[in-house]
Amino acid sequence: MSQSTPPPQPQSPIRPEAQPAPAVQQGPQPADGNPFAQQAPAAVAPQQPAPLRGNVALGLAAAVVAAVAAAALYGMIIGFTEHEIGWAAVGVGFVIGLAAGRLGGRNPVLAVAAALLALGSVYLGQLVGEAMIGADQLDLGFSEVFFQHFGVVQDAWKEQADPLTFLFFAIAGWAAFSGARKAAG
Repeated sequence: MSQSTPPPQPQSPIRPEAQPAPAVQQGPQPADGNPFAQQAPAAVAPQQPAPLRGNVALGLAAAVVAAVAAAALYGMIIGFTEHEIGWAAVGVGFVIGLAAGRLGGRNPVLAVAAALLALGSVYLGQLVGEAMIGADQLDLGFSEVFFQHFGVVQDAWKEQADPLTFLFFAIAGWAAFSGARKAAG
């Protein structure tokens, strides 16, 4: 049992200033004896919003952005080296799948969409590479060749396409599909 006030002290007639002052109680004690029960609650830090994950639309949007960026990078690699590089196609697919799976979650539509976007990204990258090579050979600007003579760029791609070209499509699609599934897991 706790006491709320100290027991009374005998008064000394000789020195009244030496007597301790009586304890001042700042409010009634709670019934359970917890002196901290009536204090104001401490400020609570604001919670951070939950990470964006499991949103299919956001996963698709991220995959589209990744596909465009990967196509540009893949096209520049082809344009500078004048060769298709298989590991770059794997990277294109994996980046797209990673973006879709990380933000989109486990929805199986995302893995299929990532694979399709990887196919389009590799194709667009190969066209960018062809346009860079053609612009260099014709001593023209890239944008002029790519945008004003797009049909010529596609015809050049068709002439140079071989089985290895289509193998790179398959590799990128597989990497995107498996990357999306692994990133979501």
